[in-house]
Amino acid sequence: MELQRGGSVRPAAEVITLREFTPSDADAEAFMSWASDPLVARFQRRDAYEHADQARRYIADHVLPHPWYRAICLGPHGDAAVVGSISVKPAAAEDGRLFRASVGYRVARAHWGRGVATRAVRLAAEDVFAAWPWLMRLEAVADVENPASQRVLEKAGFVREGVLRKYIVLKGRTRDMVMFSLVDTDRRQQPVESGEP
Repeated sequence: MELQRGGSVRPAAEVITLREFTPSDADAEAFMSWASDPLVARFQRRDAYEHADQARRYIADHVLPHPWYRAICLGPHGDAAVVGSISVKPAAAEDGRLFRASVGYRVARAHWGRGVATRAVRLAAEDVFAAWPWLMRLEAVADVENPASQRVLEKAGFVREGVLRKYIVLKGRTRDMVMFSLVDTDRRQQPVESGEP
């Protein structure tokens, strides 16, 4: 609990953890909590899902074989609820060597504005920089019309690099994106983050 001005009490922020997805019905149902929401899907490559089978198929075909795709969990470690997902995808240089990766995330709308995405991005960055010694740069793009996602990246320690005009086509529409990055030398200057605020 946290005491606020005026004597009111606010519950302490919950712990954020990241874990691998499973092919379970529970994970598919949790996935649907954001994948079926048109507001969450607005800035994603795919449209909102209409059926749980779509989530099951996506988890089986894309999430499980992915090199680093995690469930964002909120709550006590033994009883955490899946409230979003985060992925980090390695990218190779022209000579085939790995040195950078891109991060993407989605959080169920019920948990927007609570610092969940920011803490998840920080945890993911710490994890992949520790697990992948070759990683020098972690990058992310956020739609110019999505200031909330831009704030997530800034609060997570990423540096805004600039606007990439007509960078991507989403749902048939060319979009301008803001590029953010966190490089290995930036990370050394930041304190290690836990899943708690």
